Amino acid sequence: MIGNTLLLAIREIRRNLLRSFLTILGIVIGVSAVITMVTLGRGATQAVQAQIASLGTNLLQIRPGQRMGPGGGGSGAPAFREADLDAIATQIAGVAAVAPEARSSVTVVAGARNWSTSVTGTTNAWLRTGNWTLSAGRAFEDTELRAGSAVCLIGATLQRELFAGTDPLGQTLRIKQFSCSVVGVLAAKGQAAMGMDQDDTVVVPLRTLQRRVTGSLNIGTLLVSLEDGADSRAVQASLRQLLRERRKLGASDDDNFNILDTQQLAETMSGTTQLMTSLLGAVAAVSLLVGGIGIMNIMLVSVTERTREIGVRLAIGALEHEVLLQFLIEAVVLSSFGGLVGIVLATAASIGLSSLLAMPYAFQPGINGLAFVFSAAIGVVFGYVPARRAARLDPIEALRHE
Repeated sequence: MIGNTLLLAIREIRRNLLRSFLTILGIVIGVSAVITMVTLGRGATQAVQAQIASLGTNLLQIRPGQRMGPGGGGSGAPAFREADLDAIATQIAGVAAVAPEARSSVTVVAGARNWSTSVTGTTNAWLRTGNWTLSAGRAFEDTELRAGSAVCLIGATLQRELFAGTDPLGQTLRIKQFSCSVVGVLAAKGQAAMGMDQDDTVVVPLRTLQRRVTGSLNIGTLLVSLEDGADSRAVQASLRQLLRERRKLGASDDDNFNILDTQQLAETMSGTTQLMTSLLGAVAAVSLLVGGIGIMNIMLVSVTERTREIGVRLAIGALEHEVLLQFLIEAVVLSSFGGLVGIVLATAASIGLSSLLAMPYAFQPGINGLAFVFSAAIGVVFGYVPARRAARLDPIEALRHE
């Protein structure tokens, strides 16, 4: 009986193809909108996590001042020195590597080309803390680090802008008033979570930057990479205690430095994007309800148009639940077909938008299956009232209907 009822439902849908298409349009839009929003939101979350992970694995960033961001340096907050670096490396358990990071904005020149960028003074530990690899060349030698030699590593952006089509290794790069030899090229990373181009940099030994660029021994940032399995909270507590002692802060004094855990930053930003995804998905889901109302409206019109047909069926022995099932299946077929079309459109839209926005395409079979089940459920919920009305028609009155 269900098979025959299904064939009847499909026949009625084919009889009015345009009306059937317009009926399911709300379901198609609702399903495709929900899936697209959730898929793009998941892709954005993965992109944010990947960008933050590119900053370094299990990484703590320590900077002078009471908070991060503009104005966070505070007044009179002393910078770090190399002695702080050595103290952390030797006295804090769970630390895999510690690297200094001092930066300055400069214009670099190679041949007839110049480029405004930032120069970073650091050690080879910087490569480990930041998950950097070399696509060509080598890292700094110990003698070069101790002597502050005129050698440098360049990012992929500088390689493209200054040495396009040529091998940069061994070539000379002028930074302000001194020239350095390019000994290595950093593998490309792309943009960081805040939109900064991580590949737009020149890296020199810390002492080279201090002597030839800034003229200061100050270090702006300490990068601390934790060992696998290390307790981040415990390490942060130890770091805070050590730095308070070294900076001679009293018990009542506030910290004049801040510690940023990139893992916590990733969790916070991921939570924000997930919340926004949920809100957008909920807004998009409203169109599913609108589509359900459209199905109920058209089904009520269909019952009115087919009143005599229903009267004939009831008069020759059809039972109420059989008529109810016929119209209910018709509504479910409509909504389910709309759900399938919506899934196809959402998949195409998600792939296209993910490529356009340079985000990973995060296919989620769960949300696709849930959207299809929900669309079928809408057919049951909103199709029940018209089906019940058809099943309860009086056969005599139905046969009299014009």
